Amino acid sequence: MTDQPRSLASTLFPVGLLLIAMASIQSGASLAKSMFPLVGAQGTTTLRLVFASLILLLVLRPWRATLTAKSLRTVIIYGIALGGMNFLFYMSLRTVPLGIAVALEFTGPLTVALLSSRKAIDFVWIALAVTGLLLLIPTKESGANIDLIGIGYALGAGVCWALYIVSGQKAGADNGIQTAALGVLIAAIFIAPIGIVHAGSALLTTALGVAVLSTALPYSLEMIALTRLPARTFSTLTSIEPAFGALSGLLFLHESLTLMQWLAIGSIILASVGATLTMRPKSPTLVPAD
Repeated sequence: MTDQPRSLASTLFPVGLLLIAMASIQSGASLAKSMFPLVGAQGTTTLRLVFASLILLLVLRPWRATLTAKSLRTVIIYGIALGGMNFLFYMSLRTVPLGIAVALEFTGPLTVALLSSRKAIDFVWIALAVTGLLLLIPTKESGANIDLIGIGYALGAGVCWALYIVSGQKAGADNGIQTAALGVLIAAIFIAPIGIVHAGSALLTTALGVAVLSTALPYSLEMIALTRLPARTFSTLTSIEPAFGALSGLLFLHESLTLMQWLAIGSIILASVGATLTMRPKSPTLVPAD
């Protein structure tokens, strides 16, 4: 009699963690964008990753993880993808509104969802998400002027996001949540030289809040969700990220959106809810006894 409630709880738990992670990362992105005048997008990315890696090293103590040559390779790919995703996304924020940048970046997980789909209903939710994505992109008629280089950075971040999902599942299966600490450390090492060259001594500015909100907390929660949800489900659920981005941009950066863009966000949210309600429960993984 308790099987159904337990199954429902096991499904909703990683979904809830993912929602918290998305709200956290977009709030942190708003805070980070306000730091651009001080250290630039490159310096902000570096500060975010360095502080977050220090926090996760202390909390998760990843040196306890047992790494093989194969698992180390997946962690390195995961870390580089994470670093590239952060760097390219922040570079796009210099000229693109937060909600639009997140929508463009979403092409990455959307592609993962599309390639992983097996049921006809999946394509309905993906079509809704694509519709919302297209409506979020300003046109000439809307009077908005979006920088093409900024769009390119956001789409590049989407490629890294797709790689982050695929490699994160593989790396997380080997080392669990400790993978988040290892990945962020690798990402910090990968991006730090760029930030140091660009910002120099200005990097001494404290960015603890950005590190916690944008990296340490959300990527830890996402790693838990990644190990409990299929890649297709994770990718489709993250379609709600543009909504969090748009709300954060409105609340913290005063970046208002048109009615059409809010309707687009509603379409994306509907796609996320539909994907959640129709997803197939993941088969339980056998865990060897101690």
